Amino acid sequence: MDPMSQQPLRVILSQPRGFCAGVERAIEIVERALRIYGQPVYVRHEIVHNKRVVEGLKARGARFVETVDDIPPGAVTIFSAHGVARTVETEAVLRRLHVIDATCPLVTKVHKEGQRYAGNGYDVVLIGHPGHPEVEGTMGQIDGTVHLVSSVKDVAIIAPQHPQRLAYVTQTTLSVDDTREIIAALKARFPAIVGPDVKDICYATQNRQSAVRQMVAMVDLILVVGAHNSSNSNRLREIGTEMAKPSYLVEDAMALQAEWLEGVGTVGITAGASAPEEVVQELVLRIAEIRPIQVELLDGIEENVHFKLPAELDGVEATA
Repeated sequence: MDPMSQQPLRVILSQPRGFCAGVERAIEIVERALRIYGQPVYVRHEIVHNKRVVEGLKARGARFVETVDDIPPGAVTIFSAHGVARTVETEAVLRRLHVIDATCPLVTKVHKEGQRYAGNGYDVVLIGHPGHPEVEGTMGQIDGTVHLVSSVKDVAIIAPQHPQRLAYVTQTTLSVDDTREIIAALKARFPAIVGPDVKDICYATQNRQSAVRQMVAMVDLILVVGAHNSSNSNRLREIGTEMAKPSYLVEDAMALQAEWLEGVGTVGITAGASAPEEVVQELVLRIAEIRPIQVELLDGIEENVHFKLPAELDGVEATA
């Protein structure tokens, strides 16, 4: 028998964790749209990368589609928090869709920065993950040449037409730590490159990663609540692994494997920016079924960021 199995397991909850302001805003947009316009409301792509959130909204009457071609002409349509390309916006106009844009304001800020650089004659370097919906949306919002880089190796192979007029922007779900080496490589190869101040990096991504780095020294195991297609959730798990702590990404409490807790005295739990707190609490209860637990909250940043809703939804209750 594991000698620690009868001892209370110390469970440390990361602070901050879970929903960011952009995710909260996107979910509330769908809920309020359903309240105002009734069922169905169509959502292009997953509103956020979390199965629990998507299934909950489906049950209320939201229908999730991958292309605007799947949406009946004239229907109420919501663009996800990740943002969309201009071609998608044009297709929506041609289908006379009633569009409500749930793009995270921080993503919109990146779009505008890229557009400003391109409008001034710069090639734009986008630091991000290929295939991620936010990256596809950002690339599709910028007129002109966009070079996508996801690693230092990519920096060595891009070939901008005018190296003296080069600018960079970043995917919001990357932190300062994620982008530091790539930006350094860009500046070393292209000394004239310009880019946004580090304060423009998403606050939520940076805060959650910083909290995990703080927590690593205190725990034997890290559990990250989040979807497998969530970029920021995967990065939280990777940070634990890079710092030599066993780290697992779990979509829900049932994904927990009891053997992970063998020989463990302290477990740290965090959650990606699109993971509901209820799943975190379900995971804590699941752990308590396996071992006696003692729960603590990590001393960390308390976020008080709120983004305004679209004007047509403001002042309307989200639920009946």
